Amino acid sequence: MTSAPLHWKLVIDADDPHAQADFWAAALGYTVEDHSVLIGRLLDLGTIPPGILVEHHGRRAWRDAAAVRHPDEPYDVETGVGLGRRLLFNRVPRPEEKTAKNRLHIDLHGPAGQREAEVERLRALGARIQHRVEEPSGEWVVMTDPEGNEFCVH
Repeated sequence: MTSAPLHWKLVIDADDPHAQADFWAAALGYTVEDHSVLIGRLLDLGTIPPGILVEHHGRRAWRDAAAVRHPDEPYDVETGVGLGRRLLFNRVPRPEEKTAKNRLHIDLHGPAGQREAEVERLRALGARIQHRVEEPSGEWVVMTDPEGNEFCVH
């Protein structure tokens, strides 16, 4: 018996979920999700307190969460929540600095022959180069996002 594919999202712990969402939206060409319609509805119903919200990009947003979605994927117009490929950033306090390699990371594949241009574009967005890898199986650049999470550019 074959089961249907599961719906999924990648959830990333963040010190600043909105800054991370802005970085990854720009890095991937994704769209920052707009949850302001849902938030307005929940505020009007009195089901959420205003203290869990912030203003971001001129609209109300969750203080401790932000998400980005692939611009071609469907989304729920009532909530702003993406229904396909998306990254969710949750605020999680970090009591100590990260000291080990990520156990999960994103690989970015830009246009053929454009790796260095892509690396420079990502640096301009706030990413940093960790190191370059040259192996018989290929070459790539290991970078970190503004909060130090590793990703690779192929």
